[in-house]
Amino acid sequence: MNIFSQESDLLTAKTCGCKNKTSIAYAFSESFHSLCMDKKAIVEAEIQACEKLLKYAPNESERSVVEKEITELRMALDLLT
Repeated sequence: MNIFSQESDLLTAKTCGCKNKTSIAYAFSESFHSLCMDKKAIVEAEIQACEKLLKYAPNESERSVVEKEITELRMALDLLT
């Protein structure tokens, strides 16, 4: 018997660091995801997490960091496909 559940977020993204050096940190929402995902699926999940984070960016500096991360992830995804 196969059990399928609709999952909303595989990864969550957070901004971390100080004003001068802000970066994006990712965390799997469930530990079993890290065992069964390929690189392309992980990068796609990172893009989705960053797009969600972009909606809640409190200021312009964090918004620019998230937008830069999305651009870099999309370039990486293009290389994987």
